[in-house]
Amino acid sequence: MGLKKRNKASAEFSMSSLTDIIFLLLIFFMLTSNFVRVEPFELPVSDSKTVVPQSVIVSIDHLGNYKVDSKSIQHSQLSNAIVSAVRKIADQEHTAITIAAEIGTDFSRVTEVMGIAAALKVQAIIATKPSS
Repeated sequence: MGLKKRNKASAEFSMSSLTDIIFLLLIFFMLTSNFVRVEPFELPVSDSKTVVPQSVIVSIDHLGNYKVDSKSIQHSQLSNAIVSAVRKIADQEHTAITIAAEIGTDFSRVTEVMGIAAALKVQAIIATKPSS
């Protein structure tokens, strides 16, 4: 009686399909992530871990210069610039104004931007540097 020899399954694992999947996931996450556009100056330190969608970024340096989405503006144009930046956003229900104020900035300038955000009924958050 002749018994047939069974074919053994290969124990090798092909990594090529796994690397393709990882590469596609990397591309997906890179394309869908939000890029932070905060000015490169010293921010206050905080333990807060609040995450909100960033839509409009208002930067204020310690000299009182304003930038709305990286465009320099005068103090007299601040309200109009913020209003037009918020109105350009399609999803205004989840809009947030991120205030990046340099250390040493007069807080009345920050509260002025927060007042504009409140008048527009959008969230206002203050950008901070995470504490170590």
